[in-house]
Amino acid sequence: MSGATGLAPDPAEYRRRLEEQTDDQVDAWAKELMRDVSIRVGVRQVIRDFQRAARIDEAGLERVYAAGGGAPATIGRSADGELMVPAISLWCLVPGIRHETPDGRQRIIEYLVENFDEIVYV
Repeated sequence: MSGATGLAPDPAEYRRRLEEQTDDQVDAWAKELMRDVSIRVGVRQVIRDFQRAARIDEAGLERVYAAGGGAPATIGRSADGELMVPAISLWCLVPGIRHETPDGRQRIIEYLVENFDEIVYV
């Protein structure tokens, strides 16, 4: 490993290295990133970032969350009307996107790569 992050010198190299990892490793890193970012900047930011990277709308996020083991009754809305799930359950998005989309691995990798700067920060 080289570069400023210890992970890779840039997002393109990081993507290449992620492609070489097992599904279990990629999933573990995505779950850890969700946890760390939610602590630092909040659950809503994690949800927005994941939706963008995974190319899903709010209804898709609800399906993915439930398919990944999240209790549908725990989905709610913030005072601003933004979709919310409990921080402790963000990890459900990872197995959920794999279950609901044929290219779930690529969407998880996209989430990690799009948050390359967050990883550097954390």
